[in-house]
Amino acid sequence: MAPQWAKDTRQRLTPEFASFLDQTEIDGDWKLTSLLVHLCPGCGSTEDFLAWLEGLSSGDLYELISEYSNQFPDNKGKFRSRTLSMLSQWEEQYFRHIDPAIIESLRDETLDRKKALLGLEPEEFIDQTTNGLHFKPANGLEQLILIPQHHFQPLNVICNFGKLTLCHYSARIYFADDDYFPAPEYRMIRSLGEKNRLKILRYLHQGPRSFIEIVRHLNLSKGITHDHIAKLRSAGMIRAYFEGETLVEYTLRPGALEHMQRRLIAYIEQS
Repeated sequence: MAPQWAKDTRQRLTPEFASFLDQTEIDGDWKLTSLLVHLCPGCGSTEDFLAWLEGLSSGDLYELISEYSNQFPDNKGKFRSRTLSMLSQWEEQYFRHIDPAIIESLRDETLDRKKALLGLEPEEFIDQTTNGLHFKPANGLEQLILIPQHHFQPLNVICNFGKLTLCHYSARIYFADDDYFPAPEYRMIRSLGEKNRLKILRYLHQGPRSFIEIVRHLNLSKGITHDHIAKLRSAGMIRAYFEGETLVEYTLRPGALEHMQRRLIAYIEQS
């Protein structure tokens, strides 16, 4: 989200809770919370999840997590209490006050994607839904769950648990945009306005390349190269291949270039 969102949201929070979030790291415990949300049976709301989590013993947590991971919180009771406190305060101070159109749009996105799934091959469906991700069937991967999200756009958030991968993908929902030419299309155009990014696209046209190969091809630092790749990825111009949570290589997405050309021409020609 834009920096202004962070400022506006912080003003809604109590100083105590804002300080609590400042000290919270995006670590293994955070990742396990995503797993537990997915495993919660019949949870249709934040309240449902919090009630379910509160009723779990340390042994229950161990049994649930052990099926998917061998990494556990250092103190399961403390982990549960901290998670309950964080999510209940976030629900009370922020989430219940967000624009209902966000939730409705995410529900619509879910329905649209389920309809699209019926007419596409799995790899093509995943590519279109996530705007350029490919998950290799490695490490015993059996199930991929795609979850539309709004707050991390245009990024995708990936959590792998061996046989299960959760991908919170950017739903590309923007409410302040021109309906005809929304933010994702503008992002595609902006991503091409740098010669090294064009070099990356031309290089990837020759076949799959790893990050190190791209760094050597450009003869730039890893940091600068990573920034260029990030811009192209967020625009959906390249495809990223994952093994678990490890990004192993990139390829060109020719369809993205064709889509951008069609939308740009249609925009210019409209009356």
